[in-house]
Amino acid sequence: MTPNQLLLVRTSWPAIADRRDELTTRFYDRLFDIDGGAAQLFTGVDMAAQRAKLAQTLAVVVHGLSDIDRLLPAVAALGKRHANYGVQARHFDSVGEALLGAFAETLGGEFTPELRAAWAEAYDLLASVMKSAMQQATAKSA
Repeated sequence: MTPNQLLLVRTSWPAIADRRDELTTRFYDRLFDIDGGAAQLFTGVDMAAQRAKLAQTLAVVVHGLSDIDRLLPAVAALGKRHANYGVQARHFDSVGEALLGAFAETLGGEFTPELRAAWAEAYDLLASVMKSAMQQATAKSA
């Protein structure tokens, strides 16, 4: 990520955090519309708790982006856990689409193309680390 993209993500976070319930509800609604297979992964899950976990994870990521060397091992651990949940690499495309769409719906005109690109870059970085960790975890268990 460029320093400007990092700044954009970090400065947009307070507005997002203030609307975290709206954001996370929209995210899961969009995700389940986009990817029925992803929806099946959440059967029996307390979605209120899941939305809270998502908001908390986003906060950790935003604050951790300034110290990427500390953040990436935590993201890799998250990826390994997701392998146990049945998440597949293809789900990351759906999640990215749903996340950016939820940001756009929640922030409206505040979600500029530049801000969208910054969040997309942050998501792509995290998704690549998580997918790699998932592949490693799957290979070890095979």
